[in-house]
Amino acid sequence: MVINYEPLNRRERIVKLFREAIEAENRKDFETAKRKLDEILHESLDVEPEFYFEACFRLADIFLQEDNFRGAVKCALRAILRAPSDDHYRLGVKRLGDILAIIKKENRLAELAENMDTTLKLVEEDEELWRFTRAIVGIARGERVKEKFSLGEFNEVIEFLSE
Repeated sequence: MVINYEPLNRRERIVKLFREAIEAENRKDFETAKRKLDEILHESLDVEPEFYFEACFRLADIFLQEDNFRGAVKCALRAILRAPSDDHYRLGVKRLGDILAIIKKENRLAELAENMDTTLKLVEEDEELWRFTRAIVGIARGERVKEKFSLGEFNEVIEFLSE
C-alpha cells in the first residue's frame, strides 16, 4: 500500500528525516543517515525538487566521508540533472567541483576512470552534462581534455582538474 502525504505533511516528514539524517551523520552512523536520505529522495522525487537536490548533496558528503568517491560524484550528478532551476544547476556544478577538488587533493581522481558507465547512462538525457561527465572520466584516465562547454562552471571545473 502506498501512502500519499499531503504537501504540508510531506514537507514536515522530509524536514524530520533531514534532522534525523544530520543527527545520525554527526554520530558517524552513516548507514542510518544514508537510509534517511534515501527516504527523502523517494519522498521528494518529482514533487519537492529542492529537497531532492539537497538530499543528493548531503548523501554525496557522506559518500566522501566513506571514501566512496564514485558514489559522491554520482549523487552530485543526480542533483544537477534534476536541479529545480538554472541557479540550482549552476550551484550544483560548483558543488560537484568542490567534491572533485577534494578527490583530486586526496590523489584519488583515478578511481573515477573505472565503472562509470551507469553514471554516464544516468546523465545521458542532458547532452552537455553527459559530455562534462565524460570529460571528468577522461581526465581521471590521464587524458588531455580540450572540450569546451557553454556553461562557464563546467569549463572552470575541467580547467581545475586539468592543472
